[in-house]
Amino acid sequence: MTYLNLNRRHLLALGAAALHPVAFAAPRRSGHLMVVGGAEDRLKDKIILRRFLELCGGPNANILLLTAASSDQPGAWRGYDQVFQEMGSTQASQLAISGPDEANDPAIAARILNADGIFMTGGDQRRLMASLWETLATRAMHTAFHARGCCIGGTSAGAAAMSRIMLAEGDTPPLPQKDAAVLDVGLGFVDSAIVDQHFSQRRRLGRLLSVLAQRPDMLGVGIDEDTALIIERGRGIEVIGQGVVTLIDGRRMRSNFNDVASSEPLEMLGVTMHVLPAGHHYRSTVTERGISRPMPTTLRDAIRVLVAPGPIRG
Repeated sequence: MTYLNLNRRHLLALGAAALHPVAFAAPRRSGHLMVVGGAEDRLKDKIILRRFLELCGGPNANILLLTAASSDQPGAWRGYDQVFQEMGSTQASQLAISGPDEANDPAIAARILNADGIFMTGGDQRRLMASLWETLATRAMHTAFHARGCCIGGTSAGAAAMSRIMLAEGDTPPLPQKDAAVLDVGLGFVDSAIVDQHFSQRRRLGRLLSVLAQRPDMLGVGIDEDTALIIERGRGIEVIGQGVVTLIDGRRMRSNFNDVASSEPLEMLGVTMHVLPAGHHYRSTVTERGISRPMPTTLRDAIRVLVAPGPIRG
C-alpha cells in the first residue's frame, strides 16, 4: 500500500483549487476527527451531530455532507439536510461524488478546501473508496484537515473509511479466527488504528480481534451505535453518545496467526483491552495545566498513538 502518487495534471489542478478566491479564508483550528459507530440519533437530542456542528465552528460553519458511500445519495442527503436545518445550520450542503472523475474535478477540490467540516455518511466503505482513492478530493480533504483544522467526521461506512488500513468486509465470528475479515486501503485520517462500527450491537469483538492478529502493529477501535469517538489531534480523545468505545491494543501480543489455516481459531496472548464509556475524556499527556486524570500507562500509551498526526496524503 502506498500514499497518493498524483501526476502533474492532478497537482496543477489542486494548486489551482487552492488559489480559489475564498480558499483558506477560515482561521486555522485544532484538528478534530469524529468517528461515529453508526445509527446516531437524528430525532431527539442529536448529541453527536450537535457536537459535530460545534467542532466545525457553529451554525454558520461551511459543512459538506459527503454521500459517496450511499447507494442512494439524494436520499442520504435529504435525511441529513433536514437534521442540520433543525440544528440551525445555515451552510450545510451535499457533496455528491459518484466516481473518480468527479473526485478529480478542481471545483470539487475547491469546495473541500473551503470547508469547516466534512461529514461522510453511511453506506459501503468500498464504494466510498472506489470514488475517492488517488483523487484530488482525497488530497484536498487531507489539506483541509492538516492545514486548516477542518473537522472530519464519518458514520458507519464513513467511520470505517477513516482508517489508513480499512476493515472492508467480513464475517462476525464469536471468537477470533484467521481471515475473518478483508482489509483494504482507507483515507488515512486515523493512521495507526483500524475502526469497526456497530460494534456491540453486531457483536464484532471476535472480528476485530481477528483483524488485529493479522495486523498486530495497529490498534483496534470498536465503536457502538449512537456513539462517537472524538480525536483531538496530538492531545486526547473523548467519547460521547450512548454506548462505549472498545480500544484494543495487541502490539505486545503473541499469536499463532502465521501457523494456522484460514478459518481456524486464533491464540492471542497479551492483548490489552480498554472499555471507554460515553461522557469521558482521556488525555495523551501526563499533565495538562497541572491537572491529569489518573489512568493506566497502557491506556495513555495507546491514546498517544491514536492521536498522533498521520502524514498528509499526497
